[in-house]
This record gives sequence, C-alpha cells and structure tokens, in this order.
Amino acid sequence: MSCIVNGREFGREPAPGQCLRTFLRELGHFGVKKGCDAGDCGACTVWLDGAPVHSCITPAFRADGREVTTIEGLGRPGALHPVQRQFEDAPGFQCGFCTAGMIMTSATFTEDQRADLPRALKGNLCRCTGYRAIEDAVKGVGAVEAAAPGKAVGASVGAPAGHDVVTGHAEFTMDTRIDGMLHLKVLHSPHAHARVLSIDRSAALAVPGVHRVYTWEDVPRRRFTTAIHTDHLVDPDDTYVLDDTVRFAGQRVAAVLADTVGAAEEGCRRLAVEYEVLPAVFDPEAAMADGAPQLHGSDDPFVRDPAHNILLELHAHIGDVDAGFAAADVIHEGTYFSPRVQHAHLETHGSIAWMEDGRLNVRTSSQSPSIAKVKLEHLFALRPDQVRVFCRRVGGGFGGKQEVITEDLVALATLDTGRPACLEFTREEEFTTASPRHPMTLTVKLGAKADGTLTAFQVRNVSNTGAYGNHGGETMYAGGAAVMIYRCPNKKFDAYSVYTNTVPSGALRGYGMTQPAFAVESAMDELARALHIDPLELRRRNIVRPAEPLVALHDGPDDVVFGEDGLATCLDLVGDALARTADQVPPGPEWLVGAGVASSLHETAPPTEHLSEAWVTLGDDLIYEVAVGTVEFGEGTSTAHVQIAANQLGTTPSRIRLVQSDTDRTGFDTGAFASAGLFVAGNAVLRAANAVRDRILECAATHTGVHVVMCTMDDDGVVCGDRRVSLAELVALGRARGIRFTAARKAYGSPRSVTSNTQGFRVAVHRVTGEIRILYSVQAADAGVIINPAQVRGQVEGGVAQGIGFALTENHHLDGSGVMVNPNLRNYRIPTYADIPRTEVLLVGSADSVGPMRAKGMAECCINPVAPALANAVHDATGVRYRALPLTPERIYGRLLAEQSVSAG
Repeated sequence: MSCIVNGREFGREPAPGQCLRTFLRELGHFGVKKGCDAGDCGACTVWLDGAPVHSCITPAFRADGREVTTIEGLGRPGALHPVQRQFEDAPGFQCGFCTAGMIMTSATFTEDQRADLPRALKGNLCRCTGYRAIEDAVKGVGAVEAAAPGKAVGASVGAPAGHDVVTGHAEFTMDTRIDGMLHLKVLHSPHAHARVLSIDRSAALAVPGVHRVYTWEDVPRRRFTTAIHTDHLVDPDDTYVLDDTVRFAGQRVAAVLADTVGAAEEGCRRLAVEYEVLPAVFDPEAAMADGAPQLHGSDDPFVRDPAHNILLELHAHIGDVDAGFAAADVIHEGTYFSPRVQHAHLETHGSIAWMEDGRLNVRTSSQSPSIAKVKLEHLFALRPDQVRVFCRRVGGGFGGKQEVITEDLVALATLDTGRPACLEFTREEEFTTASPRHPMTLTVKLGAKADGTLTAFQVRNVSNTGAYGNHGGETMYAGGAAVMIYRCPNKKFDAYSVYTNTVPSGALRGYGMTQPAFAVESAMDELARALHIDPLELRRRNIVRPAEPLVALHDGPDDVVFGEDGLATCLDLVGDALARTADQVPPGPEWLVGAGVASSLHETAPPTEHLSEAWVTLGDDLIYEVAVGTVEFGEGTSTAHVQIAANQLGTTPSRIRLVQSDTDRTGFDTGAFASAGLFVAGNAVLRAANAVRDRILECAATHTGVHVVMCTMDDDGVVCGDRRVSLAELVALGRARGIRFTAARKAYGSPRSVTSNTQGFRVAVHRVTGEIRILYSVQAADAGVIINPAQVRGQVEGGVAQGIGFALTENHHLDGSGVMVNPNLRNYRIPTYADIPRTEVLLVGSADSVGPMRAKGMAECCINPVAPALANAVHDATGVRYRALPLTPERIYGRLLAEQSVSAG
C-alpha cells in the first residue's frame, strides 16, 4: 500500500483489519490520539484527501493511493494554520488531548458550520474545557496576553506547552516508540465474587508471540492500596497485584505479555480459568446486614467490621441534635442519592517500563509520580535509587489518575524479562476497572425556627467504596465540608464506608464533597420552601461567617484560615445575576421555567499531609529553570508556576524553563490533586523563586556597593541605585566566586484556607417529555488573587460542564450480576458541545488565602454546587422534588406524570 502522509510518501502494508489510527501512530504521527476506538470522541481525527475522518474506525487500507493529513502536517513552526493559532490564542484547550482532533475538524468548517457548532462539533468530545473556550477558538476570539517583566501574575498568559499542543508535538504518555517493547493485556473476571481454583496457561503460551502469563502465583504477595496519598495508612492495604479471590466483575485475574497487543489479547482469550463462584452483594445497605456475603476476612487489619463489610465508620456530634429538633418550628428530612460516575478523561490509563543502567524506569499517566515510585519500591522490594517514575503531559485526570493501576504490571513484566513493557487501557477497561466516584446515599434532617435559624443538622451517609477501600475513608471524611458551610449549634454526622462487589470507587473532582453537597443543598432548598423563605435568603441567614468556627465533625482547633466573607459575596453575585436575567422566556407553552441556587465551601488543600519541593536555578544561558514535581493534566498548574516564578524574578514567562513530574529531575511532590498543585506546589515555587531573587540581589549589592534595599530585579539584570548590572555579568561573577544562583524550598498543605462557590441556573423543563434545557448558568467563585483570569474562568466552566453531566446524563449502569452494561462513551453519555451552555463566571477577589500570591485553586471546588443547583431549579419549575441523580428525561417524565395524575384525581 502506498499513501502520502503530511506530504511524505510511505509504502507499507497495514496488518489485516488494522485501523488508520494505529497505522499512522506506527509511522510516528503521535498527534493522532486514542480516546475510544469506537468513533465516539474525535481525538483521532485526520484528513483523508482533505476531508475529516475518525481514523479509529477508518480501515488503514482506505488510505491507499490517497493523501493523509495529521495535525503535525497542518502547519509548521513559524507558519501555523490559522485555526491552530486561534486555539493557541483562545486558549481552546486544557489538558490538550482532544485538541488535535478538534483542530482537524474545525479547520474544515464552512461559514454555515461555524454558525452551527452544536451540529458541526457533535463528533468531537472534550472533558476539560466546557466547550466555551473551544467555541472562542473556532470563532477567533483570543484571550492570551503578554506579561510585562515582573507583572505575570494577573495576566492571561498562555500555557507553556500551548504551541506543542496545537501542533501535535506535545508528548502524552504513550507517544513514544521503544525498540523491543512488549505489550500487556489483562484477563478480567466475569464474576462479581469468586475464588480462582486454577488457571491453565498452556494454550495461551502456545500463541505465537506470547512470552509470559502472570497469575496471583507469580506476583509479590504484598498488600498495598492503589490510592495515592503521602500517608498510605489513611487507606487500607487490602489489595494485591493479582489475587486468587476476585471481588468485582472486571477485576484482574491474569496478565499476558506478548510481542503485540493482538497476541496478548488472544492469549487472554485462551486462558482456561476454573472459578468457585461466591455469593455477591451490590447494595451497601444490604452489605451491612447480618448474614451478608463477606468480601474481606477478619485477617485484614484495616477493615473496621468485616462481618458487616464496613471498611470504616465515623460518628461525630456537636451539641445536642435531639434538643435542637425539639426546639425547631419546622423539620425537614429527606434521602438523596448520587450514583457512580466515571472520570472519562480522554487519555486512558497507561504506563511504559524499561530498564536503563540497571534501574527501572516507568513512564506513566499519573497524578503523582513521586508516590507511584514509593509504591513500586514497596511492591518489588526496590531501593529508591533503583526506580525512576516520570510523566510527560497527561491527558486529563480529575482524580482518576490518583491511583496505581497500570504501573505495577509493567514494572513486574520489565523486572521479570528485562525488556520494555507497556499497558494501555481500552475505553471499556476504563469504565469497568478504573475507580469511579463513590455512590452515596445521604439522609439529611434539618430543624429550623420560623425565621430560618437552624437549630439542628443531622446527616447519615452510606458510601459504596466497592470491592476495595482505596479512598474509601478519605472521601467519607471529606463530606464534612457540606456540613461546615452552615452555622448550627447542634450537628450530628454518621457515615459508613461499605464494601460491595462492585468496581472500587476512588477520587473524582470534588472528592467526597460533591455527593454531600447535592444532599445538603437540596435539603436546604426544601427547608426554605417549608418555611416560605426564599432559598437564597435562607442561606444568607445561616452561612458561616469569618472568624466563626468552621464546625463539621468536631469543634476542636484546626489549621484552616477563614478571614473573608467570600461566600456571602458569591451568594449576592449569583442572586443579582439571576434577577438581571429573569426576563428570559420559555421555549414554548409546553415548557416550565424555574431557577435554583446552591453553594459550597472547599478547603484549599487536603487535611492529610501534602508536601511539595521546588528548585529554581539561574542557568548560564540566563534562563531560569523551575523544577517541580507537580504533573500537568489540564488543571493549569504549569502556567501558574511559570507566572509565579516570573513575577518574583522580575522577568517574563518566556525566560522560565519548566521541568516537572520526574522523580530523577524534581523534588518530592505528593501529587496534583485536591487543588494542591497550585496551593502547595505553587507556594514551593514562590519560596524557591524568592530565595534565588534574594541571592541575586545580594550578589549585585555586594558587587556595586549599593545597599540591597536599593536593588531591584528587571528582565535582564539588577538595577542598583543608578547603576545596572546585567544577569550575564552576575552569572560570570558568581562563577568566579563559586556562587550558584539556585535554591530549593519546600511547602506543606498547612495552614489552609477555603474557597467559596455559588452556582445558579435557570432551566426549562418540558412538561410532556421531561427534557431539561438550561437557559442560563452562572457561577460566582472566590478564587483569591487571580493568577491567570482566562485559566480560572476555564476551570470553572469545565467544572460546571462536568457537574452538568453528573446531574443530567451520566450513570454507570450495572446489571443484576454487577456487570457494567454501558462501558463506552456513546452510551455513558458525557456532555457534548450541544449539551453545555455558556456559563457566566463571576470572580470574587479576596485576600484571606495563605496560598501563593494569596491565590486559591479552582480546578476542583467549582463542581460541587452544580448538581444541587440544577435539582433545585427543576423543582422550582415543576413543583416536583427529585432526590436521585441523574435527572434523565424518563425520570423527570415519570414523576411529572405521576404528580399530574394525583392532581387530576
């Protein structure tokens, strides 16, 4: 077969049945991404004779005699295609994994298509941006601006990797070729609970190209937790790399290592496994009942109550809730359910391992290479100097990559064979084996006086941790944030993290606060209506105020700094915005219109220990190198770190070179989660940059004889009184005197502050079909000092979009045997461009943060109030309260029909 790819002719036969995507990647065109392999996401879009196609469902032989253009061939350095330039200037991306496909699709648009983007972009998905930035990019609306020396903070500076992202040269995890690399595939359990009696591997080993079959007998018998935290003791060590007992449908049973993916898959199909099927339980309430099937035995020291499948339970109270309810004029009680939700980051989990100079190297898609390294050392009894773990750019995370679920198997294979090995999840494996959001059922009981003053606040939370306890305890404790938002002298919080025979739950944006926020904010809305008080006003009367204690699970001292009334300002801004847009009319007479609000508080770092170390060095090339362990996966920390360093060093972002997420080249970093990538690592960068600045100023002062207080940095030197000393001169002087302009500084996640977010919606609900249309969306956010306005706005928009999916369309459906029945993007239904409205983002400038430059992270907290605000708006429109998510049309329609029938009767 002969084809022309980006102007170069290739003569090569594809494998039988090979798709164009894998064929192009084998030729080295890594800008062609894999998000689904089913034609659902568009990340693999290329041009075939100038027309866009999804290369994952286009047979490679279709390119015979034709011209193929990938993102790498669309433009060239210094001469970008106009759409590439527009995406860089908007910026029209966050993690950037979908960007190549978005650009290849958008670059073919006619004027009519640009005028109808919901239809034109229906084949391209983005999980990060919320689509507004993509719309701006397509329409040529720019936001990126240059920053003056020393004035980087506050400017919408472009991402350091922006040019590489839009040209397809940004390296993601699997964008590399290593000679002799072997491929791993995993056999997954068809049973929700079973004991593996035997595995006959002979037929699998007979497959040409198969080298190894690994079972539970071939791996270190060491317990660990896949969850990533600095202190591994906050999560139970209840997992093995491979086990002889499987506890959910989809759990690893064996792994096959082969020359090709196809051979490894065939090896998995030929494994003969004999199971003893065991009783299974899928509902956490049933799992806690006497006589329920037990998932973990009493020999596991981390399980609180194995007989009732309780991993952990939490019981906390302040005051006397019984007395509080007795004093109440109105009591509301309701039970609310948040389902299992998947991250659906477009880059699936993947890792590559190889040996180099006797050391294990692991290139991985992780939110914390430092802790992944620690876990590999533990599992395989390796010294720290024997392991390197690093990341390139990561294609989305949202907490899903706060786990070690591919690194262990590639390390096992490489340590065993000495050869490079890789493992890349399929989209189905992502849905069925990676850790989704915890399903939670919360019962909220509130008591209040007639004037709205809360007298009692009681919550019972049952969290489904799935088959293993990774993040089970931490997400349970995190729910206290939904309780601390309101003043009340009497509070009671009971929570249970429960094992069931379902896929293990994990970390997802909002981390244990999104589900309680849905319950508490829905309950507050219901209480307001029972009191005949405006829901916004009820919140104003009860929200916690500065200098008041943030009381949730205890009333003891904490490390949270809470000094400004950002939450009250958020409520006022959203209230004013909804009033300002109140004249919106319904789409027609068959539509019901209503508005709803919800709020949340979110601590700016996790309560568990979080550490980051940053190194800043002025090099001989007069470029400042900033080395920090935090990973970039669309949350924007790379841009913020560059801006912080440039600001403090009196220079521009172009003079900063960022080195990140490599355990050989950066200091320890707990990880980019819980907003710590900005809050903790940003503080480390700030301190290291300040230390280097001070050393440069001291050297210049000594050299010129001018007091250091009279010396200031500029873009290329130091001004000392009326004399200027260039950086080149100072570097030469330092070299002669043995002075190095370098510093390392650490930062910890304490003290912490809080972010505040209030979301408002106006919706229309079709009284016959149950369809929900969002007429207006607004979120007010207290982000402290804004380091990058465009980036903060993008994080809020992306969080709102993900929250809308959580509330309206997404659900992880299991059948009666615990098997997921919709493990693909087409049927799981993350939002498309057409599903997401433009959200008006209102930023509150506050100064109570102890974060870098008094900034607060916005990547996580913005999702928390979205679902309850939507549910409250739907109730306002219909008069019907929906206490279970998602709010699908059939669920809306069924309740509306029932209520109408009751009314008619």
